[in-house]
Amino acid sequence: MASSHMASAHLRTGSGDVPRENPCAQCGRPISIPEWIEAGQRRTSYLWHCFACDYRFEAVAFEPAQEPLAA
Repeated sequence: MASSHMASAHLRTGSGDVPRENPCAQCGRPISIPEWIEAGQRRTSYLWHCFACDYRFEAVAFEPAQEPLAA
């Protein structure tokens, strides 16, 4: 069941950017979508909740720094 937090997270990150079927860090079962997504400057945090074993964990994706273009 998707929460209202998930709906707003989709709007911020775009539905094509959301990771899917991430394995649980404890039991290994796939989790369909993150429970919460928070975008920051050059990083995105994902909160995962496994309903099979009730384990919650966070994964962070970092974007490489972009070099300035020559003027």
